Amino acid sequence: MVRKKGLRRDEKGAIGIEILIVFIAIVLVAAVSAAVLIQTVGFLQQKATATGRETTKEVASGIKVVKVVGYATGVGGTITKLAIYVEPNTGGQDIDLSKVQILMSDGDTMAQLTYDSNAYNNSTSITNVFGTVASDSNTNVTDVWTALDNTEFGLIVLQDSDDSMQTASIPVMNSGDKAILIVNASAVFNGGLDNRVKVSGEVRPELGAPGIIEFTTPPAYTVNVIELQ
Repeated sequence: MVRKKGLRRDEKGAIGIEILIVFIAIVLVAAVSAAVLIQTVGFLQQKATATGRETTKEVASGIKVVKVVGYATGVGGTITKLAIYVEPNTGGQDIDLSKVQILMSDGDTMAQLTYDSNAYNNSTSITNVFGTVASDSNTNVTDVWTALDNTEFGLIVLQDSDDSMQTASIPVMNSGDKAILIVNASAVFNGGLDNRVKVSGEVRPELGAPGIIEFTTPPAYTVNVIELQ
């Protein structure tokens, strides 16, 4: 009968010092890797959150062109004034109207208009938009339209519950506000807009989506005030 060989009671298992060192090294590397990974993931998460927030604001922000109304001098005349009704996009950031630009083209003329604080009215109770005078105490008898040349637009405040647009130099439009950006079409388009003229352009804020201007003037002007867009 063959007897199985086993460990004697005085024998002990042993682990080499080399294996112990390798094991400790693996644990340390894993710990360092985990710390770096956690830190990187945390940084990327915060960065993604901030980027997403800014992107959402930028996409949501902007200005909306509600309508465009023109003033014609009569049958056989031209449209000499343009009133562009605007308001901020829902959920967007505040808009500094002094930094807004209006780009307009009739196919022959390309105009880039900037804000003129001298052509400003904040009475919010306009009975005749196309006969509005400036509200500044020094120029309160000046027609805001005639104060504009072919490089400028003016501002008429329609609704401003928090008085954010009550300063002519820095009118800020925010949620709930409504305003009219006025353009002297006679100066911009060399005498005004004739019949059947296609006009395109943008109301471009400092940040966010621009408002779109797109209309064609009617074949005849039978009334003075004409809704174009």
